[in-house]
Amino acid sequence: MPTTSSYPSPLHGYENASPLPTEISADGKSLVNIKPGEDTPSPSKAYDEFVDPISKNGGFDFHVYFMHTQEDELKYARELHERIRREFPELRIYRLWEKPIGPHPTGMFEVNTFNPHQTGTLFSWLTIHRGPCSVLVHPNTGNALQDHTELMAWIGPPWPLRTDVL
Repeated sequence: MPTTSSYPSPLHGYENASPLPTEISADGKSLVNIKPGEDTPSPSKAYDEFVDPISKNGGFDFHVYFMHTQEDELKYARELHERIRREFPELRIYRLWEKPIGPHPTGMFEVNTFNPHQTGTLFSWLTIHRGPCSVLVHPNTGNALQDHTELMAWIGPPWPLRTDVL
């Protein structure tokens, strides 16, 4: 695992920006933020484009995991797979595997997103609709090991991966 000092500063490019306000917003909890366009591009390019080094051709993978040996979870996963195919036909959706494959320790299917809007939409949709499944979400940067182990996020409980095959 890299040390904190091996990461570039997240403030790179903002070294000479004016100080941020410290007042509390009208909601009584959040901080007053800068006005759009002050010391930062508005809106952020990250709303429409993946940041480097995320691939523009398959930016994020969503691996939906289920207990393939449990008939009720397998049934739910099949139905979820069909629902995603019907509701998100613009995404790349792979077949459902009813056994472990590659680094994935259990049954799963994969969905790819191609822009930040699709990624955020599918993430929030799966947060609500994943049922008993867990979802590994990772970018595609060209480094499969790092993508699956350091740059990933989980919706639901994480599963151990077989990283020796990455």
